Amino acid sequence: MTALDRIDLAILRLVQRDGRLSNADIAKAVNVSAATCHRRMQRLADEGHLAGVHGRINPASVGLGALVMVGVVLDRSTPESFAEFEAAVVDMKELLDCQLVAGDFDYFLKIRVRDMGDYNAMHGKMLIALPGVRQIRTFFALKNVKEGAPLAF
Repeated sequence: MTALDRIDLAILRLVQRDGRLSNADIAKAVNVSAATCHRRMQRLADEGHLAGVHGRINPASVGLGALVMVGVVLDRSTPESFAEFEAAVVDMKELLDCQLVAGDFDYFLKIRVRDMGDYNAMHGKMLIALPGVRQIRTFFALKNVKEGAPLAF
């Protein structure tokens, strides 16, 4: 993996701020040719520094206005129980993020649903049926104060 220089970091900052910038606009902003910029962008992607470029959708505009954070405690703390749980949550379409955490919970889940009724149905059919789950604690987000902030580097 190639070490990141100041131009690479500048490119990453620009793309992070606005993924719709053209290659020509990025090249101009970092003061390199369009061909050089394109090669650098390709290398940044190939080496895993640039994980993807995505559009951010307003959840409420597509009917997913409720943000739910869920703390999960498993009944066993073994590599097998973690692997089984992780394999089960990967295909849950409502699940935005799943992190293995240290502390009172084993996992935190970030879920988007239409409303509390949708979450209640999901809880009763999917969440409590996940393998190895001993406890689930649910937190409904009341207000989005800050989300999707850019990485500070």
